[in-house]
Amino acid sequence: MAERYSSFAPGGTTWLLQRITAAFLVVVLAFHFFLLHFVNHAADVTFAGTQARMQDVGYFLTMVLFLIAGTFHGVNGVYNALVNQGLEGAQRKVVLAVLVIASVALIVQGIYVAIVMAGWT
Repeated sequence: MAERYSSFAPGGTTWLLQRITAAFLVVVLAFHFFLLHFVNHAADVTFAGTQARMQDVGYFLTMVLFLIAGTFHGVNGVYNALVNQGLEGAQRKVVLAVLVIASVALIVQGIYVAIVMAGWT
């Protein structure tokens, strides 16, 4: 039988965060679909409505946490998939650096857009 290999160390911090963000994303994604696809149908979702929702502090914080959790979960998953495929040495460090820089840029830009949408600029 083949030995199972994973770059996630069971019980490690990234292993735990991957699972916590997965659970959080499932709950918030369900909230998102319910709110924006069942309560408000696609034709009813407007720019003004989005601005109004973003002005609610609870909604704003939920969406910012959704952005951060989704970014971490996705990038961490891609990075570990690459490591599992044999990425190592200098290439591994370069890929990690690029992914971290891209993640930070995405989160900063996303938070900026959220702040503008909330009208807090």
